[in-house]
Amino acid sequence: QVQLVESGGGLVQAGDSLRLSCAASGRTFSRYTMGWFRQAPGKEREIVAAIRWSDGSTYYADSVKGRFTISRDNVKNTVYLQMNSLKPEDTAVYYCAADPRIGVHITPYEYDYWGQGTQVTVSS
Repeated sequence: QVQLVESGGGLVQAGDSLRLSCAASGRTFSRYTMGWFRQAPGKEREIVAAIRWSDGSTYYADSVKGRFTISRDNVKNTVYLQMNSLKPEDTAVYYCAADPRIGVHITPYEYDYWGQGTQVTVSS
């Protein structure tokens, strides 16, 4: 059974940094795409970044390009989201997700497995 466990959220000030972690278990993820999504109150869940485990190919939403970095650790089976220069509009619940299909996908409907989410709050 696939399990994704996020950690690293918290309350920070604008301009600060946070690193989210997603520990994955229950499968061999070498052919998966791993994504970070976020959902703010009253808004739809949106892609933040994604990484193809096999070759490290990445995707970033325009709103986070240059500020966020997604990476993976093959030994620890963990995906990270390094978030720098945080803004109040980055405030949301952040979710880790796993997609077993070929290709880097950016809609939540293409991801089969989800973590429980971790809250990120950025104050101005």
